[in-house]
Amino acid sequence: TRLLKRQEKLDVREALVRRKHINRYVLWGGMLAILALFIFGVTKLAIYTGTHQTASLAVAVGRDDIFKGGADAKVVLVEYSDFQCPACGRYAPTVKAVVEEFGNNIKVVYRHFPLNSIHKNADLAARVAESAGLQGKFWEMHDLIFENQSNWAESSNAEGIFVGFASDLGLNIDQFKEDLASSRVKSAVNDDLRSGELSSVAGTPTFFLNGKIIPNPRSLDEFKNIISVELKK
Repeated sequence: TRLLKRQEKLDVREALVRRKHINRYVLWGGMLAILALFIFGVTKLAIYTGTHQTASLAVAVGRDDIFKGGADAKVVLVEYSDFQCPACGRYAPTVKAVVEEFGNNIKVVYRHFPLNSIHKNADLAARVAESAGLQGKFWEMHDLIFENQSNWAESSNAEGIFVGFASDLGLNIDQFKEDLASSRVKSAVNDDLRSGELSSVAGTPTFFLNGKIIPNPRSLDEFKNIISVELKK
């Protein structure tokens, strides 16, 4: 009996030692995994940051681009935007104010960059704006979409809401619906998206000023200062 009890104590002690070693291995393994992920993340961030800060506009502004301001302005601001993106919605009034401030001294171009993996109605919204544009109401639809973003962003009836916007703008609804489903409109959105990818656009909004990417201005005044500097060059 005494020998059995001693053996049991030894077995318990060995089990505790074994468990201690296992826990130590698990702890070190976890720490190494976290370290590896950290190094990977820092490397990816460094690559992205370096690329993002030096990115240039890969596809030059052409006659098919939708714009506000002066057609021949020497300062051109290109915005890659997603109608379902909350940040883009917050920037919309600022960009509008920039056009009002500089008038024909600036050309502001809107390009679609729907983040389809996270925004289920973004592509539809882009096609809605393009379809309205074919009836001369792109910017009016642009404003309505952003102003009412919370109403349609997660709606299962977003298309119905957009048809209501088209009606409010006095568009020909039959033509609007036909354009909305057309390959022409789909291609226009996809061409913008591809041009953004070629320009290293990774999120929205992303701005290019005279072909060079700029950090997103934190205020209207900051935006105006950046543009004013470019105008003086």
